[in-house]
Amino acid sequence: MRKRVLSEIRHDVQEGSGELSPLPQTSIPTDRPLRILVGAAEASGEIHGANLIRAIRARVEAAGAPPPEFAALGGERIRELGVPTIADPVARAHTGFDGVLSSLPYYVGVIEDTARHARNVRPDLFIPVDSPALNVPLAHAVRRYGVKTCHLVAPQYWGWAPWRVRGYRKAMDLSLTILPHEPAWYGRHGVRTRHIGHPLLDDLASVPVTRPEEGSRILALLPGSRRGVIQRNLPWMLEALRPLRQAAPDAEVRILQSTEEHAGLIQELTRGHDVTFTCQELHGELARARAAFAVSGTVLTDVLHHRLPTVVLYRFSKRLESFLYDHVLTTPYFASTNLLAGREVLPEHGFRGRGPVELVGAQVRDAFLDPATRARAAEDLEDAARRLGPPGAIDRAAAHALALVPAPPSPGATPRG
Repeated sequence: MRKRVLSEIRHDVQEGSGELSPLPQTSIPTDRPLRILVGAAEASGEIHGANLIRAIRARVEAAGAPPPEFAALGGERIRELGVPTIADPVARAHTGFDGVLSSLPYYVGVIEDTARHARNVRPDLFIPVDSPALNVPLAHAVRRYGVKTCHLVAPQYWGWAPWRVRGYRKAMDLSLTILPHEPAWYGRHGVRTRHIGHPLLDDLASVPVTRPEEGSRILALLPGSRRGVIQRNLPWMLEALRPLRQAAPDAEVRILQSTEEHAGLIQELTRGHDVTFTCQELHGELARARAAFAVSGTVLTDVLHHRLPTVVLYRFSKRLESFLYDHVLTTPYFASTNLLAGREVLPEHGFRGRGPVELVGAQVRDAFLDPATRARAAEDLEDAARRLGPPGAIDRAAAHALALVPAPPSPGATPRG
């Protein structure tokens, strides 16, 4: 079963072109305000949700329709837009099994409150953002009252437990995909999708694309942004730098962080190592680098923006994680850049324990020094970036979501209550 699914997804990844879905024609009612419910359960989803609200308002205004009436699940970013919130799961977000169990009554209450809102208000549209664990049950709840549902963005069910797509298909009228292989996979499972490209590129629209300067001697070291991830990965990454240190003693290793939250921890872990810790603007630092060594995560999109040859790491902390990776994971790659390219553009390594430190070290050295490795990476990274698509994903999401709203009734029809 797993081999068959892996084969299918590998084919999808290799064939995915990243072509955007054409923008639809919309029929926004002009005789009444649209009623729209947005759902965000985590901080990253709330950022996209707030941007989506802005984009919908702009499109509705351009159509000459009354301003839409929003309600939301979310936090302060959404309330700052003048949108009332039914609940704030962003503030309640937890990671880890214990956090989920202790918060279960809260989330049951969120679902009940959202269903009550759908029954009383009858929104035209519910747009949940990310967080399928909460948003799929919410979508099921509101659909009972005739509410159209559009998910931003499609979950990565193709990578873990793909059988969940059956319930998802019943919950969503439309799913918005951001990776090139997703439309084919979801289409094969009967889910209606539109491909919008990656929302992170909206944040990068004003950041110049750069390519590494051959004269640079800087290696960008990206050990993660959470304390536990840094503790698990940074010492191992420093050990793996030995081949580079031997081959290029003048290489400058810069550990990049967006804040000083973990400065003390990093200073403790790097004592005795010749490294520089910086909290300067991330893209300015990446633009000055020659190569990167990174823990897998959303930062790979930032690294791709600067076309940096990179080695990617994902060290597991628990035996269960390692088992799932070896026996349950149903995608050929976990690094987003490789999923975009449809091949291993960036060497990636997922393991528990010591792992292939010598191999990884050699790959970091080659990414920094070897002309053939760097030339191949330069070509492959351009292809991956092309498949990522252009900025404007959130505006395209707004257009596709609004197209779900039923056309205004013909004259003489009974108005919606």
